Amino acid sequence: MNEQALRLPLAPAGAATERPISIAILAMGGQGGGVLSDWIVALAEAQGWVAQSTSVPGVAQRTGATVYYIETMPPLNGRKPVLAMMPTPGDVDIVIAAEFMEAGRSILRGMVSPDKTTLIASDHRAFAVSEKIAPADGIADAGAVGAAIGVAARREIVFDMDRIATASGTVISSALFGALSSSAAMPFPADAFRAIVNASGGGAAASLKAFEAAFERAASPERHERGTALEKAAAPASGDARLQPLLARLDGELPADALAMARAGLLKVVDFQDLAYGAEYIDLLRRFADADGAAGGATRQWRFSTEAAKYLANAMVYDDIIRVADLKTRASRRVRVEKEVRLSGEQVLQTTEYFHPRAEELVGALPADWARRIVARPALLGWIDRRVNKGRRVKTYSIGGFLTLYAIGGLRGARRRSLRHATETAHRDAWIERAINAVSRNYDLGVEILKCRRLIKGYSDTHARGLSKYDRVLRAISQIELREDAADWARRLREAAIKDASGEALDGAVKTIGTFA
Repeated sequence: MNEQALRLPLAPAGAATERPISIAILAMGGQGGGVLSDWIVALAEAQGWVAQSTSVPGVAQRTGATVYYIETMPPLNGRKPVLAMMPTPGDVDIVIAAEFMEAGRSILRGMVSPDKTTLIASDHRAFAVSEKIAPADGIADAGAVGAAIGVAARREIVFDMDRIATASGTVISSALFGALSSSAAMPFPADAFRAIVNASGGGAAASLKAFEAAFERAASPERHERGTALEKAAAPASGDARLQPLLARLDGELPADALAMARAGLLKVVDFQDLAYGAEYIDLLRRFADADGAAGGATRQWRFSTEAAKYLANAMVYDDIIRVADLKTRASRRVRVEKEVRLSGEQVLQTTEYFHPRAEELVGALPADWARRIVARPALLGWIDRRVNKGRRVKTYSIGGFLTLYAIGGLRGARRRSLRHATETAHRDAWIERAINAVSRNYDLGVEILKCRRLIKGYSDTHARGLSKYDRVLRAISQIELREDAADWARRLREAAIKDASGEALDGAVKTIGTFA
């Protein structure tokens, strides 16, 4: 080739409108993102199109999901197109997210644009590690993602596809594929999609069932049915006839603004102990509501009563060895674990529970008088602690292991005579008095003291650490409770204790308060 030929411009590859359909899939391990990518490629090729897929692996929920990227288009006059390897911000036609927060991440990455992107996402949550390890409520705000979707995407198809997949006995990729077919974002008939699923081999029947359910749901105009977590938690159990008198008491004795939280709290308390314990919960709530009314709660949306309904239930439902054993032997837990591991009919699930209670937890379950005698003998308590220090692994798939935990969980009737219950009740009552006294002088401070119960949770060492932080925060609040900004400082102290596991932030806040004249 001569030099003059080299200088000639290249012939145009085609008109500017000739561009591929670009698809980005965000999925975590076990959600079938690779399978979904393969299905889309196979679908396009079966229709005579050229398709190319690439992937960039993430580290599950620690740094984000794996991103699968597909470009596909028909060949032009026998010429195969050159396709891109990665999505370009603002130039993705279809984004498929296998979890709700991954939909949010796709928006942050610029993959979703209001002029062209169809966003298909499941609105269920698979909590990230950072959300699970937070001392308090570390769950990210899904509402912010929902609001962003309505603005960022040209079209959205969002509903709980994980539930459809689980009910069908398969993984979410099948439901996502059904929603993609229903969206008509790809110019292929639904039967072509079904043919790909049918050709997938083992599990095709379950996959096709999920495909069809998602296809129909995506076509429905009512895709975004969502109740609040509070409503979903309270609705099933509140139908129990035994609870109706207690629920009627709530309706008649508490302000309307606090009722939703109070109903959820009542169900939690009754589940923990019994109906009499539920009646005690309502009696205590009445004290909060009376103090709230006297402090002008009617003009403040009854915030004090609402927070009391939540945190009083948490204070009354503490994690002792009876509670832990009860939860681990419930049939509902077994069903949940089977769903999470996607147990098939021919598989056998064997579970081993690890217990590491401190001596205080074991002794605390005894009748109060007996337990106090043991606590008064440090040598005996130390011997018990050494005996349980290594913990125990209980094989709950064996008769002996299961019955051991079941028997411990069955001690619920003796709980209210135990030392642990006496200790928790005394601590709870002191907290109630502190909050009620505060709200009469400073409404916002009373609310903040209620919220300090967030610091106390968990079992064994976790509970002990939370209780220690709670005591430090309340002592610091006592130094500033007469200041006008006492509520603000109480909030700062609580948030410092929650966010900083090392305690350095709390130390700093306490030292700052110590400098106040």
